[in-house]
Amino acid sequence: MPSKSKIAFVTIGQTPRVDLVPEMMAEIMVGQPEGRIVFQEFGVLDGMDDADLDAMRARDGEHSFATRLKNGNEIVTSKARTEEKLNVLLQAIDGEGFDIVVLLCTGTRIEPLKNTLVVEAQRIVDSTVEALAASARRLGVILPLERQVKDFEERHVLPGKPSLVSASPYAGDDMGARAKQLEGCDLIVMHCMGYSAEMLDAVRASVDAPVLLSRRMVAGVVRQML
Repeated sequence: MPSKSKIAFVTIGQTPRVDLVPEMMAEIMVGQPEGRIVFQEFGVLDGMDDADLDAMRARDGEHSFATRLKNGNEIVTSKARTEEKLNVLLQAIDGEGFDIVVLLCTGTRIEPLKNTLVVEAQRIVDSTVEALAASARRLGVILPLERQVKDFEERHVLPGKPSLVSASPYAGDDMGARAKQLEGCDLIVMHCMGYSAEMLDAVRASVDAPVLLSRRMVAGVVRQML
């Protein structure tokens, strides 16, 4: 890597992700001199007006994403329409000289870019879940939306039957109360990049089990790459 590394953080919502990127950068910068790593944020929904945002919302029966608008509100978008615009955005970023693109979503997969390595949160978190589930007696998973519970079961074939609960990181859901439903699990995964260190603490205070936070898993991988 060069003396100064450039990261592009890409969200399926709007930027800046003040709830996410500063926390990840604090993890990534451990042991690094100030100014060694610079970053820029890009959002699939950036620049959209109310009509544009309404067109992105998930309809009944559609696979969906939960993400954050610039004003902090939650929006639930169509997976298909979001991924279409995401791929267009990534192609544009690919020619801008970044060392790494970090995709801040644990619900989508994209094709490799021609010029830039992509760190896909989805693949990192899913691979970790699948690896650890092999030895977990009972796996617990926290997802942003109730409608994503079925999607998760369709996407993963895991030993046993994982316990799944939903708790939105953007709508003020009580993380501790939702986590109580996972009592008895011997491993819990907070399967959304929107879950913060504060939310992690709330879950750990409610359930006596190891808890993995998606954004920390991804930040750890990025830190080792730079």
